[in-house]
This record gives sequence, C-alpha cells and structure tokens, in this order.
Amino acid sequence: MRSIVPLSPETYERHFIHGPGRAWAETNCYVDVLVELIHALGHEPAAALAFTVSVDFEVDQWTFFKFRHEDLLEMYGMEVQELNPWLSLSQHVEEQVEGGRPVLVEMDSFYLPDTRGTAYKLAHVKSTIAVNEIDVAARHMGYFHGQGYYHVDGQDFADIFQLDGLVHERMLPPYIELVRLRPVGAGSLLERSIASLEKQLRLVPETNPFETFRTRFERDFDWLMTQPIETFHIYSFANLRQYGACYELLETYLTWLKGQGETGLDDVIAAFNEISSGAKAFQFKLARAMARKKPMELEAITAMGERWQAGVDRLKQKYLG
Repeated sequence: MRSIVPLSPETYERHFIHGPGRAWAETNCYVDVLVELIHALGHEPAAALAFTVSVDFEVDQWTFFKFRHEDLLEMYGMEVQELNPWLSLSQHVEEQVEGGRPVLVEMDSFYLPDTRGTAYKLAHVKSTIAVNEIDVAARHMGYFHGQGYYHVDGQDFADIFQLDGLVHERMLPPYIELVRLRPVGAGSLLERSIASLEKQLRLVPETNPFETFRTRFERDFDWLMTQPIETFHIYSFANLRQYGACYELLETYLTWLKGQGETGLDDVIAAFNEISSGAKAFQFKLARAMARKKPMELEAITAMGERWQAGVDRLKQKYLG
C-alpha cells in the first residue's frame, strides 16, 4: 500500500469548513478537495482563502474560484505541477503517491461511491479528487473528495482507471496535477496570509461585479423562464452558488484573521455573511420563479452589490492604506 498520510474514512475528521452550520455545504470540487488535503497534512486551509476577495463576474458566469498555487507553496510548502499522462493513469498515480506526492486528478463521479444518490451509477460528472493512498494490484484507493475522505475498491476501482481493457466515454486523458511537498516558507502563517490578501486586493474588479451580473441576469431571466427546472441547477452552480459559496469562504477567512488578532473586521465579516446568505435566498426565489413562470424582483442583487462595495472599500483602506 502506497500512502501519504495514514487515514481511515471511519475516523477521519473533516475540516470545519465542511462542518455543520455552513450555508454552502460544498463550494466547488477543486477547493473542497484541497481544503481537506491541506487539513490532513496538518495545516490550516482558512489562511489561504484570500483569493476569494478578487473573484469577478466573468461575462456569463462567476469566477470558478480556486486556491492560488503560489499561496499553497508559500504557506504550506505544497508545489502544484501539471502531470503529463504518457503512461496509464493508474501507473502514474501509484508511482507519484509512492514518491510521497498526492495526486489531484479529474475523475468520473459515476464510479465514485461517495457520490451515491447524486452521480454514482447515475450520471457522468467530472470531479477533482486528491489521491492519498493506492494499491493497483489490490484495486484499492483512498482519496479526498468533496467534504471528506473515502475508499474505492474492486470493480469501481477498475472502472474508474479503465483497467482490464475497459474503455468508457472519456476520449482524452484527464487533467492531472501532482503535489510536491516542500519546506514551508519563512515568516508566520499570518504574515504570509496578509501578504496574499494585499496581492488579491490589488486584483479586485474595478467595476462592481454585482452590477455586471444584474445586467446579464436581466437578459438571462426571460430565457430561464422557457427552460426546464434542470437548467436552474446548471445556471445556479455557475452563478449563485459560485459567488455565494465564495463569499462564505471570504467570511471564514476574515473570521480567521480576526482570531489571529486582526481588528476592525466585524462590519466586513457581516457584509460578506449577508451576501452569502442573500445568494442562498435568491437561489430559492429563482427556483420558484422558474417553476411558476413568474417574474422576480432584482433589488436583492443591488443590495448585495452595495455590501460588496462597502466590504471591499474597508479592506482596501485597512490593508492597502
């Protein structure tokens, strides 16, 4: 058995970001899996969440936010590099894990038992996992995915790695990254985190993203009224869930900073909490509007934009002067 950290799904304790009481139980596959990998390696993932302050509305969707690779290296000594799949996927993963490197790889949730009830044996959905342990001969893998740590064995293992001559719908090799574990950078974690925050504040959109989102949403709304409810889930994931989950993580980050002794953050924490909860409420209203084919008020988007502006202005004033 090759493994990075000795873990068991039965005893694994997930990070509080995936604990009870969260408005958004999951964020996106890449962030969720790295939260748990960073946590399992003995680090605090909340310290690297400054990237959440610089997300934007990207013409037709909100930023698919991710941890910055430079922050992972500076804060945790985790150097992320793309892996070129020139051998079989199972061989690459096993050799990298044997070399002490976790592997981030896009897999088909159709064969991941932890997605039972949503995608497992129901739908082919691309999702990133982080492989922590693997034994190809025994057809066993331990991996981080979504909110926790899991095992996959037997036929599911063979299916997901396309062993025994199996060929599924995937025509190209998946995107793969290896994580080289290096010594942690100099300075305290708080110092490195604030340095990251200062960089991200300089990348904040010049135009309030809620203004551009409202303009696009007004255009999308008539089209959404012609669509089945299944379209709501796709649209919501690309938009409402993305910024809602992102700003809950920003609230988490600012709360962590406050816990490290940073002052003057209470109003900003409250502002992004209201945006996150507002996105959840707006999501429910959109679902009802689509089901009933009725119009909906958009003042909530404007209100979230006002809170975003106030929060960003306060952070710039405090950390950029």
